[in-house]
Amino acid sequence: MKRSVLPALAALALVVPLAACSGGDEDVLVVYNAQHEQLIEELAPAFTEETGIEVKLRNGKDLELAAQLVAEGDASPGDVFLTENSPAMSKVEAEGLLRELPGDLVAPIPAQYRPASGLWTGFVARSTVLVYNTDLVRPDQLPASILDLAKPEWAGRISFSPTGADFQAIVAAVLELAGEEATRAWLAGIKTNGTVYDGNNVVLESVNAGESEVGIIYHYYWYRDQAEAGEVSDHSALHFFGDQDAGAFVSVSGAGVLKGSDRPEDAERFIEFLVNETGQQGLADSYALEYPLNPAVELEPPVKPFSELQPPAVDVSDLDSDRVVELMTEVGFL
Repeated sequence: MKRSVLPALAALALVVPLAACSGGDEDVLVVYNAQHEQLIEELAPAFTEETGIEVKLRNGKDLELAAQLVAEGDASPGDVFLTENSPAMSKVEAEGLLRELPGDLVAPIPAQYRPASGLWTGFVARSTVLVYNTDLVRPDQLPASILDLAKPEWAGRISFSPTGADFQAIVAAVLELAGEEATRAWLAGIKTNGTVYDGNNVVLESVNAGESEVGIIYHYYWYRDQAEAGEVSDHSALHFFGDQDAGAFVSVSGAGVLKGSDRPEDAERFIEFLVNETGQQGLADSYALEYPLNPAVELEPPVKPFSELQPPAVDVSDLDSDRVVELMTEVGFL
């Protein structure tokens, strides 16, 4: 698999991290970026080479940047907001801080991966999976639903990282699909059954080492390690849930133009680049191994094809991060 995005272009554009941001924003496109920093730092120079528009990145985490944008309101210096998971984008959308995107701009992305409002679009995605230790669990012993992990037979056998936006997006999908009572019961069950780790990479390591039999992660953590050396994945495999189960949830990374942007046309061009074939191919060729959402572009094998996934139908604008935090706090995760 290819490991970088147009590396020859990397020196041709300005990409400044958050720590270096101070003034001069009027001459650059300011992107509040909660996606993987390395990924967007590879893509932004290619956009600059194509358009001549320089980019300044302000990197942070999903809900932290969403909270900052809400606090800044229309006075924000930002032009574009990128998220790793959609609940943070929905939060900014609900505050009325996004500018509607032209229909032809977002058309390359299937409608199920963008909100009906037209205020933002998905551009890349990751699939929820169960990683399992192949020395401890047979495929025929794996659960049919992610909700089954709350059952007593899984006590002491599961692991996950509940404090990050990744897991909270999965909980948001369970909440949307199963309702509040079932979600509360599921959270309580996996809390009783499971071991908490700090980060999905640590969950992967724990399963590979046999500390846990199974772990809830996104697909790309395992595929990345396999592509590199397999040091923390060689005793494990992935189980993809099917039949539109909540465990087959596909979390969408969002891109939107901020309503207060002084450069809305340039901001739209940046998002257009992210969703067109050039930008999507850059995503596919990167280290990230996340799924491009433009059907014209696919990841190379051995990553499971996006077309073979069976995700549930979830309105990307309805994932409620605030209620998720409340429920997880109530259960004792946060």
